[in-house]
Amino acid sequence: MSGIWRPSVTVAAVIEREGRFLLVEEEVHGRRVLNQPAGHLDPGESLLEAVVREVWEETAHRFAPAGLVGVYRWIYDKEEATFLRFCFFGGVSGHEPARALDTGIVALHWLTREELQARRAEHRSPLVARCVEDYLAGRHFPLDVLSKDFA
Repeated sequence: MSGIWRPSVTVAAVIEREGRFLLVEEEVHGRRVLNQPAGHLDPGESLLEAVVREVWEETAHRFAPAGLVGVYRWIYDKEEATFLRFCFFGGVSGHEPARALDTGIVALHWLTREELQARRAEHRSPLVARCVEDYLAGRHFPLDVLSKDFA
């Protein structure tokens, strides 16, 4: 392996309302998959700014992070890629259904845990189910567990 190894840093949001979880259905590599609203950390952006932005861009909902579910490492062998996912939980408000969603997003779904489990073959990665299960198991860390950015 040559060069410097850099994992891709991503953020995701577990959003539950009345026992249902907000998922996006997206087109990835010619396949429709389910995922939490999620995406990559942009240069100069904090993790919280990134997750708020990604939820907005992918769902047209305003997201208010309440805590951290966990930090996950996933190695995707097909692309020889390593992802570090910071998964947050919180609530949404201010939905603007007329707003255009990110390219590739084809639908939004509010699914129960059972519906999500039944569609496991459609999950974008194993982290989709893992984040929901960890959230339901009470893995709720305060946001101040994350260090403040330094200039």
